[in-house]
Amino acid sequence: MDQPPPPPPYRPDGLQQPPSYGPQGAPLPPGTAWVDLTVQGSMLTSSPVTPTVLLNGWVVPARYGANRFPVPPGPCRVEASNQWLRRYGQAHLDFHAGPGQVVPVFYASPYHQFSRGAMGHVRQQRPGVLGLVLLVLAMVAVVALVVAAIALPVG
Repeated sequence: MDQPPPPPPYRPDGLQQPPSYGPQGAPLPPGTAWVDLTVQGSMLTSSPVTPTVLLNGWVVPARYGANRFPVPPGPCRVEASNQWLRRYGQAHLDFHAGPGQVVPVFYASPYHQFSRGAMGHVRQQRPGVLGLVLLVLAMVAVVALVVAAIALPVG
């Protein structure tokens, strides 16, 4: 078993070469297509749990931001959903990927668990804004009613 080469000596001027780790798996066949999936949002603005992404029926390790996955040329299906108490934000996109083609795909999870997600080849608007606004307005109305009830003199 071959040992990896020793790390390069430390150079304080910051021009240190990155270590070489050897081959990183089998080479991809020529003509491989690519899916550039952008999961819009972040752990702070969407959900602390990253969405589950399926590429042609297989779960792939996606994170918020840009993700690039190799796919064989031909028909392709990208699915995404979130999971909290239940599965929500489901969205899918079917397309044909040509050899060597890079296909952009954008997924936006909804603002709440009662809406579907949005997916397309261009940047998506997050669904569920109306539901979120109505929920916030309802909470403000309840607080205003409680404050008004406390402030009114009895009798």
